[in-house]
Amino acid sequence: MDMNWHQALQQSLSWLAIAFSITVVAFIGAAVLAVRFTRWGQQFWQLAGAYFNFRRSWRPLSMFALLLLLTLFAVRMNVLFSFWYNGFYDALQSLDQSAFWYLLGVFAVLASIHVARALFSYYVTQSFNIHWRVWLTERLTADWMQGDAYYRGQFLEQSVDNPDQRIELDISAFVSGSVSLALGAVGALVSLVAFTSILWGLSAPLAVAGVEVPRAMVFAVYLYVLIATWIAFRLGQPLIRLNFLNEKLTANFRYALMRLRENAENVAFYQGAQVERGTLLGRFFALIGNVWALVWRTLKFNGFNLGVGQVAVVFPFILQAPRFFSGAIKLGDVMQTAQAFGQVQDSLSFFRESYDTFASYRATLDRLTGFVDANRQAVALPQLTTRELSRALAIEGLQVCRPDGQRLIADLDLHLQAGQALLIKGPSGSGKTTLLRALAGLWPYAEGQVGRPLGHLALFLSQRPYLPLGDLRAAIAYPAPPSPEQDAKMQQVLRHVSLAHLAERLEESREWSRILSIGEQQRLAFARVLFNQPHVVFLDESTSAMDEGLEHALYSMLRREMPETLLVSVGHRSTLASFHSHRLELDGRGGWAMVEQEAVVLS
Repeated sequence: MDMNWHQALQQSLSWLAIAFSITVVAFIGAAVLAVRFTRWGQQFWQLAGAYFNFRRSWRPLSMFALLLLLTLFAVRMNVLFSFWYNGFYDALQSLDQSAFWYLLGVFAVLASIHVARALFSYYVTQSFNIHWRVWLTERLTADWMQGDAYYRGQFLEQSVDNPDQRIELDISAFVSGSVSLALGAVGALVSLVAFTSILWGLSAPLAVAGVEVPRAMVFAVYLYVLIATWIAFRLGQPLIRLNFLNEKLTANFRYALMRLRENAENVAFYQGAQVERGTLLGRFFALIGNVWALVWRTLKFNGFNLGVGQVAVVFPFILQAPRFFSGAIKLGDVMQTAQAFGQVQDSLSFFRESYDTFASYRATLDRLTGFVDANRQAVALPQLTTRELSRALAIEGLQVCRPDGQRLIADLDLHLQAGQALLIKGPSGSGKTTLLRALAGLWPYAEGQVGRPLGHLALFLSQRPYLPLGDLRAAIAYPAPPSPEQDAKMQQVLRHVSLAHLAERLEESREWSRILSIGEQQRLAFARVLFNQPHVVFLDESTSAMDEGLEHALYSMLRREMPETLLVSVGHRSTLASFHSHRLELDGRGGWAMVEQEAVVLS
C-alpha cells in the first residue's frame, strides 16, 4: 500500500507537466480547427478573438493557461483520491487499524489541498470572467454607439430586438458559458485518459456470446456511453431553437413592461389599461408556450440522462461481482473500479449531459454575433456627405426620400450665414422633421452635401427633449460633461427660461423626465442651448407645449443672448415667422420654395 502511494505521489508532478503540455497543444489545435471549420467557432472568434490577441495583452492567455493547469490539478487530485479509496477499503476489509489511521491522516492532507485548490480556482475563474466581461461590454457598447448605430439600426431590413438584453445578459452568459464549457471539456478529456488507464488495470476478460473480450470493463463503458450520447443528441437537438426563442420572448415581454411604465401617464389618460393588459398577456403567453415546449423537451432529455446515470452506478459492480466473490480481487479494487468507471462514464458523458447548456450557449452566440453584424450594417448605411463650417449652413443638391423611395425633397440648395434664422414649414408628412434628421446624418435615405458646425457646436432640440439620468446639473450641461464650478452659470440660465424654482436643485438626482412637465422640459432644453452656446441650433417644434407669450420670450432671449447663432426651426405657428430671416416651404412631393423675410425680431 505504501509503495502504491509513494509511486502515485512521485508520478503526480511529472504526469501533470506532461499532461498539461499535451492538453494545451491539443486544446489549441482543436480550437484552431473549430474556428476554421465550424460556424460556432467562427462566431466565437468574432466576439473574443481580439481579447485573446497576445499583441494586445498577455494576461488573458496567461490566466486561461492557469485555469487549465488548475483543471489538470483537479483531475490529478481525483486520481489520488481513487487510490486512497482503494487503500482505505482494503484496510477496512483486512481489519488493519494502523493503516486505517494512517490513511485518515493522508485524507486530511488531500482534503486540505483539495479545498485550497477549489477556492483558488473559483477566484481565478471569477477574476477571468469579470475582466473578459468588462472588455466585451466596453467593446460592444462602443460598437453600438459608433456611427449612431443604436439609432440607425432601426432602418435595417431585420433590426435587432432588445439590444439592452444582449449587452447586459447575453454577454454575461457568453463569458461564463465559454469558460465553463472549455474547462469542462478539458477536464473531461484529461479525466478520460487518467481513469481509463486505472480501469484498464482493474479490468479482466469477459466472455460474450462465446467470444472472450479482453479488458471488457473499458470496452463496456465506452460502448455504453457512445450509444447513450447518440440518443441524447437526437433528443436534445430542438433545445437550441427553443433556448433562442426563450431569450427573445423573455426580452419582448420585459420590454413591453418597461414601455408601459415609461408611458404610464398617457395610458392612464386614455384609460387603456385593458388594451395594455391584453398586449402584456399576449407576449407573456407566447413566452409561456415556449417555456412549456422547453419543459417537455428538457424532461425527455434529462429523464434519459438520469436513467443512464443510474444504470451506470451499478453496472461496474455487476461486472466485478464474480471476481470479488471468487476472491480474485479485494473490496478496495471493487470500489476503485466503481469510481474509475464513474469517472470515465462522466467524462464521456460530458458532451451529452452538457447538450442543453451548449444549446443555450449557441443561442447566446447567435444573439451576440447578430448584434455585432447589425451594428456593422447600421454604420454602413448611406448618409449625407457632411463637411465642417464654422458659423454657416450650406446645403447643395439635397435629396430626401421615404424608406419606400418616394421623394420628399428634391434638389434643395440653400446657404445661411451667422445670425440668420430659417423657419421650415409645410403640411404634416411633408418631411420637415425628416429634413432635420438628414442634416444630422441620421436619415439613410438622403443624398447630397451639407456643410454646418459639427460636434458640440450644433444642438438639435426635439419636441420632447431628452433628459439623461443623473442630477439636474447633467441635464443642463448635456451633451457636455457637468461641473460644479459652473453652478452659477446654470442657475442664471434657469432664471432666463423661467425655471428659477429649480435653481437650487442642481445636485438632485431624480428622474426629471417624469417630474417636469413637457413645457418645463422644453424650457430646460432652451437652458441647455444658453449654457452650451452652440453655433447652430435645430429646433423641431421645440415650443409646442408653451403658450405664445412664453414662446415669444424664449425666442427673443435666444436672438438677444446669442445674436451670432444660426437658428433652424420647424413649426406650424405663424408667430414664429417674425423670429426668422428665411422661410422654407415644403409640399411633401419633392417641391420647395425659399422665401426671405422682410423683418426679424431681435429683442
